[in-house]
Amino acid sequence: MLIAIAAVGITVFLLTLWCTFTVARMRDLPGWRRYLPLSLFLISIGASALRAFDIPQIANAIASPLNLVAIVLSLREIRIRRSRGRDDLATG
Repeated sequence: MLIAIAAVGITVFLLTLWCTFTVARMRDLPGWRRYLPLSLFLISIGASALRAFDIPQIANAIASPLNLVAIVLSLREIRIRRSRGRDDLATG
């Protein structure tokens, strides 16, 4: 069971990392929209690091929701970009 939980955690971490860096490389977005998912991801990592200082309440309350928000925002930007690319191909 512990291996399954670790696998899910690693998968979510890598998905968040991939999504946030993909959005950060989109040059046509304004800066705040490019770096918002990445900053939320970094804040969640900082909140998770509070577990090392014996403050798990903040980590439990903040880290997972911030990771989910970063993934949702990133996937939204990626989908918008892909749909815009399909529109350009259809009209061009």
